[in-house]
Amino acid sequence: MKTFASILVLFLVSFSINAQEFKFEKETIDYGKVSKGSNGEKVFVFTNVGDQPLIISKIQSSCGCTVPKKPEQPIMPGKKGEIKVSYDTKRLGGFSKSITIFSNAKSARKIIKIKGLVTNELSLEKEKSILSDTKE
Repeated sequence: MKTFASILVLFLVSFSINAQEFKFEKETIDYGKVSKGSNGEKVFVFTNVGDQPLIISKIQSSCGCTVPKKPEQPIMPGKKGEIKVSYDTKRLGGFSKSITIFSNAKSARKIIKIKGLVTNELSLEKEKSILSDTKE
């Protein structure tokens, strides 16, 4: 029994030493107030703080209005990676969506979030663009 316990402890210690971790610059991106039909793409940046390559196997969003794109290549230790998320800004109103990341990290599932408010109002940038187009 002591041998089994010793082997189990050794296995758990070696697993935790080689476990992967990733740290996000932001775990929630707030779009703020955006105009209907505006660019809904944002990027989550993270760093592999583990000692082995980080492999993201799958990413799921909480609804079809949010489309995440995972890195295709493993992220090497100490390197940064990106997860691009596109939200459908043709839908008016407030939103709060979850994106679940499945990987070989110590915690196999990680949840990041986006939130914001889509309005019918023109943004200041769109107003400037419209005004400059009419002057020509």
